[in-house]
Amino acid sequence: MTFNDTFLKACRRQPVDRLPVWYMRQAGRYDPEYRKIKEKYSLLEICKQPDLAAEVTLMPVRKLGVDAAILYSDIMNPVASLGIDFDIVKNVGPVIANPIRSAQDVDRLRPIDVEGDLSHILETIRILDRELKVPLITFAGAPFTIASYLIEGRPSKTYIRTKELMYSEPEVWHRLMDKLGDMVIAYLKAQIASGAKAVQLFDSWVGALSPKDFKQYVLPVIDRIFRELSHLTEPKIYFPGVSSGELLPALHDLQVDVVGLDWRVSIAEGRRRLDNRFAVQGNLDPFVLTAPMSVIKEQAKEIMDLGMKQPGYIFNLGHGLFPEASLDKLKELTDFIHEYSSSVLN
Repeated sequence: MTFNDTFLKACRRQPVDRLPVWYMRQAGRYDPEYRKIKEKYSLLEICKQPDLAAEVTLMPVRKLGVDAAILYSDIMNPVASLGIDFDIVKNVGPVIANPIRSAQDVDRLRPIDVEGDLSHILETIRILDRELKVPLITFAGAPFTIASYLIEGRPSKTYIRTKELMYSEPEVWHRLMDKLGDMVIAYLKAQIASGAKAVQLFDSWVGALSPKDFKQYVLPVIDRIFRELSHLTEPKIYFPGVSSGELLPALHDLQVDVVGLDWRVSIAEGRRRLDNRFAVQGNLDPFVLTAPMSVIKEQAKEIMDLGMKQPGYIFNLGHGLFPEASLDKLKELTDFIHEYSSSVLN
């Protein structure tokens, strides 16, 4: 089998003969085989075993026929290198033993040691680089999203402590953003050096901010991250997470190749807000996958018809897969995306 570069072509807004598709959280709990592995190992334990993490990354590529793999990892993995003690608790998410609440807490954060503390993740990437016939996407969590866990101490719906620090102590906030930005830059550079073919910056919760606050408190560090990666030829993707449609016009000058859209903004409107400057990725509501297959295909077709109006479109979900999703429906959806888009594009 030759290397399938359809995803990379779409990232660069080059013509393709069918739409590429991959799914956020495609290596996950919707797969019964993965659930059996999770009975034996936690997420963090899997990540520390490169052969097993590589196998979990490969499973959806084999089963679904997607056009890209995404590294099995977690956005919290690199923060341990900074001196943060955390665990990923079942049915809760990241829980921080020593939350950041003060200038002293920020000052105590160490610089990341990627080779020393995250060598198992880099080894997983090297294994996948040898074995995959589709591009490997690796990723990092963006500074605001990581900060929201570090400050709140666990997942939040309001981000009250995060915004309190942001508004009350802006100097401390920007120092934290800079330290997390340095972490992201070093981590993504090491991923690319180890064989990643594209990188995605997940900013899952930044849609909690107004456009004004996003521009003031977050955009400068996002801009710096991508500027410092701009000499690398691998495609860069920024996903500003859920409810982020109002932030899209602010991304105009980012040095990225692709912007991910959630399901609240259409592909056409997303492109308009982005001034057609980037390829776009998305944006089926993941919970449409609970519907009958006819409804899933109808919604996917509408999204594809918008996406195919110009080069530079990657089919994905507007957020990650959920545990109750059906493996069989995902396989049928993937085949449908390939078949329908091929009939239109050829």
